[in-house]
Amino acid sequence: MTDPDVTVVVAVYNTMPYLTECLNSLVGQSIGTDRLEVIAVDDGSTDESGEELDRFAAKYPGIVRVIHQENSGGPAAPSNRALEVATGRYVYFIGSDDYLGSEALERMVACADEHGSDVVVGKMVGTNGRYVHQALFKKSDPDVSLYDSALPFALANTKLFRRALVEEHGLRFPEDLPVGSDQPFTIEACVRARKISVLADYTYYYAVKRGDASNITYRANHLSRLRCTTSIMKHAASLVPAGPQRDALFKRHFTWELAKLVQDDFPALDAETRREVCDGIAALADDYLTDELRDSLDVKRRVRICLAQAGAVDDLVRAITEEAESGAPPFRIEAGRAFALYPGFRNARPGLPDRHYELVGEAVSGRLAQGTELVDAQWDQAGDDLHLVVTARVGVLGDTDTLTVRLAKGAMPKSADKPGARRLPAGHELPRPEGEFTRSATDDGRATTLRGRIPVGAVKAKLGVRVYVDMAGSTYEIPVKTHGKPLPLARRWRQAVPYRVAANQNPKGRLVITTAPLWEIRTGAGKRLRHLLSRLKRKVTR
Repeated sequence: MTDPDVTVVVAVYNTMPYLTECLNSLVGQSIGTDRLEVIAVDDGSTDESGEELDRFAAKYPGIVRVIHQENSGGPAAPSNRALEVATGRYVYFIGSDDYLGSEALERMVACADEHGSDVVVGKMVGTNGRYVHQALFKKSDPDVSLYDSALPFALANTKLFRRALVEEHGLRFPEDLPVGSDQPFTIEACVRARKISVLADYTYYYAVKRGDASNITYRANHLSRLRCTTSIMKHAASLVPAGPQRDALFKRHFTWELAKLVQDDFPALDAETRREVCDGIAALADDYLTDELRDSLDVKRRVRICLAQAGAVDDLVRAITEEAESGAPPFRIEAGRAFALYPGFRNARPGLPDRHYELVGEAVSGRLAQGTELVDAQWDQAGDDLHLVVTARVGVLGDTDTLTVRLAKGAMPKSADKPGARRLPAGHELPRPEGEFTRSATDDGRATTLRGRIPVGAVKAKLGVRVYVDMAGSTYEIPVKTHGKPLPLARRWRQAVPYRVAANQNPKGRLVITTAPLWEIRTGAGKRLRHLLSRLKRKVTR
């Protein structure tokens, strides 16, 4: 009998009933059972997982092989045990609570054979609320780099590896890491690989979040995760020399693993654990956080990492707590530069440079949208002249002379829906704003109150009420959301050609002003009424 094309390794510990779907997805693969080997290692399960594995082994002899062993505390040891006996040309790892698309293995093996790939990454999606980073799967690519793609944010071992590469370099999983043991294996395989391919044309892998959240990744505590991340980064540093390539790889660890250690649950830790976490982050930042890598981080993560690096534990706790309670801090604009006013900004201690708080080439649309809302809207009419008097709260401070509110034609692009605002394209110039404006800091010192008295033109139009601000070298456009505030009643104005103006909230919660000649509105309403009566008459005569 010839060796199979692919060996699928399944490390199993207490994953019933999810295990059944996982195994069914393997034996039902379109690649065929003659080209498939499944090695499942039962790591001392105490539920029915062991029995379920034996049932599949009996039903699929020569295809499903089961190894039972004492519990090792993580997936590394059972994965290594399976590698010792694997015979496939390729090896694939799957979580025992996850499952594959029916054509997954056939497609990945075909890709590896066609392109000579040592590693093939098939598109993964999350189910039951499981998060899976999707940037890598925007398109298929037969040859991607670890250093200029989103691959560093997809370092799970759920990939197809050429087994010759694994054995040539003696790749195995570190058994002393309860969390992230797949990362050193995957990183080294990608560093050693002659070619890495990404397939985004099909859903290959379904990652399941268990209802009981019993996965070891979710249960690990802060210090355990810190120790594992430290080991992963040290191993990676031994493979990738200092420079832009290492920065590209370690951006993942500073924005993901390390940033997760200083999230909302950090202030609840005891004082000694908080200090140890900060000391561990500081050691890694001292070794690996270059100026270029630090500046590439978004300001929230950058400030938290740098406060931890400086040992400013109290400021770090305050930054996390205040953001959880009141939302992101306001921005201060000074001479075209923008700074996020997190704790520690321009304090003698910790004495961090302004640069750490600065918005450096990052999109801030979402934060601006969250901090901008309607305070009040009224009509101001004098004869045939009508103005909209609108007051909005905007989360910026400092040099706010460029802060204006305008009536803008046309809908916002769909790309602005998720962040809630947008950065205008480079070179875009707004016309001179119409109306009168006043600006003042709010009582809580966290925002600016912007008041605009804007003329409403006698044209048929639907106009969005939007705030504009120049910040960090860009102009941002922010629709004003009503948040349930009362709006002024519709009004008629002008004598020669009467117009009707109305203020409404659109389906996205944004304030919109609609103007049209009154006769056109009445004519349109009349036409709709006549059409309705005609339909009713036809129904009656039938």
